[in-house]
Amino acid sequence: MRDHAQNQEEEAEINMTPMLDIVFIMLIFFIVTAVFVKEAGVDVVKPNAETALAQKQVSILVAVTPNDEIHINRNEVALDSVRTTIEKLHAENPKGTVAIQADIESKAGLVMKVYDAIRDAGVEKIAIAAERQ
Repeated sequence: MRDHAQNQEEEAEINMTPMLDIVFIMLIFFIVTAVFVKEAGVDVVKPNAETALAQKQVSILVAVTPNDEIHINRNEVALDSVRTTIEKLHAENPKGTVAIQADIESKAGLVMKVYDAIRDAGVEKIAIAAERQ
């Protein structure tokens, strides 16, 4: 009788290893497929526009501050290196778009130079960020 009771205890054990494997695989899947919020690295006051639309798949954010600073994905960049930086980032995600977040006090000439540099980098989809009224 003692052997029978010991035999039942061995059969009652639950192997947790396959369940933990599945949980870790699901965790990795959700981390890889998660959409991360991208920020330009500086706060800008965007102009208001009645025709503002939400953009999907914005992969590169370019911010232009009132102090003539240009920030791309949290890094300050000189105007001369905007094109090469955008080319590198756009090669990683060719389907993504570029959004320019120009402060309401920034110079229009600088924003147009940044726009031209992005266009020269081969990006066709460029959005100008605005707040909807």
